[in-house]
Amino acid sequence: MSAASEILRDSKKIVIKVGSHVLAGDDGVLSSAAVKNIVDTVTLLSEGGKKVVVVSSGAGISGAAALGRLNRKNDINYKQALCAVGQVELMLEYKNHFADSGHSVGQILLTAENFTDELSLLNIRNTLFTLLDEDVVPIINENDSVSTKEISLGDNDHLAALTANLWSADLLIIMSNVDGVYDSSPQDNKKARLIPEVTDIDKLTESISTAGKSDFGAGGMDSKIEAARVVGAYGVPMLIVNGKRREPLAAVIEGEPFAGTVFIPKDGK
Repeated sequence: MSAASEILRDSKKIVIKVGSHVLAGDDGVLSSAAVKNIVDTVTLLSEGGKKVVVVSSGAGISGAAALGRLNRKNDINYKQALCAVGQVELMLEYKNHFADSGHSVGQILLTAENFTDELSLLNIRNTLFTLLDEDVVPIINENDSVSTKEISLGDNDHLAALTANLWSADLLIIMSNVDGVYDSSPQDNKKARLIPEVTDIDKLTESISTAGKSDFGAGGMDSKIEAARVVGAYGVPMLIVNGKRREPLAAVIEGEPFAGTVFIPKDGK
């Protein structure tokens, strides 16, 4: 059994972050099939007795598709308007698919300010516990429609890491559109090698180049590695998994070889 399988088996409280590219089809529009794939994965974990919190990107691409504006403008107000429209579309997709599996969903929109106020942190934590006790799947996103540069969390990888620490999660899973961390860019180097296990993030960052960001997503591989650093400080492991694959966690659950990257913290919680 791989280290990833053992970690997943032993984890009872899991945060799953889903990137925009995971939810988008080849046309750049929110894919209902992609959302269902994530919902099926969450349902599989839930049926195994695990509590799952979802941190989901995708409001931007959903809004762009709804308004027929696939090319986003640089104006911040336009971007915020797209997210306001898209958040409704995104949650509707989640709601419909989770309903098919017998689950309700609850939306939580956050900004960086929420993580600097003690009372706000307590309220978020209590809300998460209450929703999960009622068998409701919490779906978290940054409140992009009101966030500004000064109060922005930056990307949902960071938001997911903060959420995992706040909720005292056992595991953070990052669903990306790549298998994991490579020793060089697989787009530029066909011989790029997937790094299956990381125990020293500093040594990793010294040896690889992770530059690059998506058009709609705020974070590239850099932000995912930093998310591993944030949760690792609390003793929480992290997996990077290709969320574009069908049933992306099924093989890991069955103990088969892990086609991703697992970050194992040096110290316990």
